[in-house]
Amino acid sequence: MALIELEHVGLTFHVRTYGRVTLKEYVIRGMFRRRKTAIMQVCALDDISLRLDEGQRLGIIGHNGAGKSTLLRVLAGVYPPTAGRRHVEGKIASLFDIALGFEMDASGWENIAFRSYYQGETPHTLRSKVDQIAEFSELGDFLNMPVRYYSAGMMVRLAFSIATTIAPEILIIDEVLSAGDLAFQAKARGRMRQLVDNARLVVMVSHDLSSIAALCERVIWLDHGRVRQVGPTDDVVAAYCREVEGTLAAAVPQQAA
Repeated sequence: MALIELEHVGLTFHVRTYGRVTLKEYVIRGMFRRRKTAIMQVCALDDISLRLDEGQRLGIIGHNGAGKSTLLRVLAGVYPPTAGRRHVEGKIASLFDIALGFEMDASGWENIAFRSYYQGETPHTLRSKVDQIAEFSELGDFLNMPVRYYSAGMMVRLAFSIATTIAPEILIIDEVLSAGDLAFQAKARGRMRQLVDNARLVVMVSHDLSSIAALCERVIWLDHGRVRQVGPTDDVVAAYCREVEGTLAAAVPQQAA
């Protein structure tokens, strides 16, 4: 069974108002003055309640900084909520930073192993997937080279090919559909479609509203950490587009008559 439930979840970060402190600054502050570290509270999520049952595909949309990726990380268990309750049943696989775990001086083949182990594979389970990953990446002999010499597109191809070999119960996706050139993007969309179809429950974030419409039947619109609207994909996406278009129109100076 796959289930995600949030009840009045909130998440507040406590952030220092100044950046990294050098050793010299630390010593001087300790010797000549004592002051409390200035801490600012940032409310990233506020009163989020939702329930996702097995079989559902949920999209999350909103402006930059709305809390979309933060909500995904709460769902995945990366951030524990500071208020409310999170309950999850089922094995979660998350696609956030798909290049995480790469060793730049290691070859493509070696990085297939490193990144796969990071995803929970074992030498036994990986053995049957290595050739599939290599074939999907289309990197050929470049897999014998250190990834330090890969182009950005080649890195994304390899990372995506590795990351999407998982077989999760709950799949959480954050903006991983722009992999490589146009030809590879078409393959990537097909792979994602297959991954979504095989998962029991899916939550995804994307600024590509066409991808949200194609893969999700329900959508949450987040606005400054709160749920602005939730419902069928077509209804919520249409309302969001009207809001964006209205904001853009208001920002354009009126031409003189």
